[in-house]
Amino acid sequence: MLDTASYGMKKVITYGTYDLLHQGHINLLRRAKELGDYLIVGVTSDSFDKGRGKLNVRNNVLERVEAVRKTGYADEIIIEDYFGQKIDDIQKYDVDIFAIGSDWVGKFDYLNEYCKVVYLPRTEGISSTQLRAESQDVFRVGVVGSGRIAHRFVPESKVVNGVEVTAVYNPEKERADAFAKFHKLDSYSGEYKEFLDMVDAVYIASPHLTHYQYAKDALFAGKHVLCEIPFTLSGAQAKELYDYAEAHNLVLLEASKTAYCPAFTHIVTLVKSGIIGDVVDVKASLSKMVSFPSRELEAAQAGGAMNEHAPLTLMAIIKLLGKDYTYIDFHSKVENGVDIYTKAVINYPHATSSITLGIGVKTEGNLVISGTKGYIYVPAPWWLTDFFEVRYEDQTKNKKFFYSYDGEGLRYEIQEFISMIVNNRRSCYKLRRRESIAIAEIIEKYNKKENYTEL
Repeated sequence: MLDTASYGMKKVITYGTYDLLHQGHINLLRRAKELGDYLIVGVTSDSFDKGRGKLNVRNNVLERVEAVRKTGYADEIIIEDYFGQKIDDIQKYDVDIFAIGSDWVGKFDYLNEYCKVVYLPRTEGISSTQLRAESQDVFRVGVVGSGRIAHRFVPESKVVNGVEVTAVYNPEKERADAFAKFHKLDSYSGEYKEFLDMVDAVYIASPHLTHYQYAKDALFAGKHVLCEIPFTLSGAQAKELYDYAEAHNLVLLEASKTAYCPAFTHIVTLVKSGIIGDVVDVKASLSKMVSFPSRELEAAQAGGAMNEHAPLTLMAIIKLLGKDYTYIDFHSKVENGVDIYTKAVINYPHATSSITLGIGVKTEGNLVISGTKGYIYVPAPWWLTDFFEVRYEDQTKNKKFFYSYDGEGLRYEIQEFISMIVNNRRSCYKLRRRESIAIAEIIEKYNKKENYTEL
């Protein structure tokens, strides 16, 4: 950074997302530059955009920074990552002028206390929203199933660019029709193929035992698939589906919503960076009290605490410790053929881990990651992560992290799914195929009663 103060230069700062950078952006940057001698451009981070409910699927923050750099107007580029940062930046960089587009007139007058605020004229007839609408295909998504999670999915999809839920499929016509009427969708209850012919991608939120066949038929029809947890109850089935999707250039993604949330992805990044040293223990718990009648309590519907809750807790452990464990054992309390409580201990060469699950037994519902330098504590419900704390022996070094968890959280997995389609990505680092397969393999071991003890 140039020491502009020693040269008596006038510094200007402006901010923007700069998604699909266009001539309007360039004109604004030029006008901002003309106001002074040194222009600082703040580019919003992906997580900050998510927190503001802007879920774009085109350009990530690195691509947007590079686009701004190539305009040649920015003397310095910074990342905007939190509310209130503008005041901090103005003081930190000793800014003289804050410049922003005229569509924000009055919104930033509070910054006049810190510097001069200038509202720049916008270029008429062009905007990022307009460009996205013109340049981005809108993918028609059909929902398979009409239960609780499917009802949440439809409104969540509306905040993600590039996706429109158009249809629902349920072999039970009355349920399909009722769901379609409520959400204003097309209803299908006959041949699954007829439904598939009318969509580009499917979201599978049907009963557990139907996931594999619905996903397989959709992939064979050339459709991209986002499948609810548990993805499958068999490792071999999971591998088969991923292999087919890869061979036919299709997106297949497990809808483990926590994996795609900003806070959880940051936790993984921090752990991998060594902030708490070497990880030696991970404990993840999840419970929900369930009463009859309920699918979760029916053995014939693959109910039980393990099938219901293990995908999220195992996801956390496998993301943090990997899939190459050395030993696993299970302990369950069973009623009417269904586990109402299960604890699994998963050992690694240099670490241990455990999951504690309940549908008839209540647990704390937190996530604790223990390391040789400190630990990360995520309070219940950790799977709806919006806050966590890194803790040390010296408590003065503790650090709290706060994130927005908007809506039902499904918007984050929808964004990742559509982004993969739009950008022709067939893998996702937030939940890799090998991790998804490993989760299915562990659930299969449990259902086969390997290393199993009933309490």
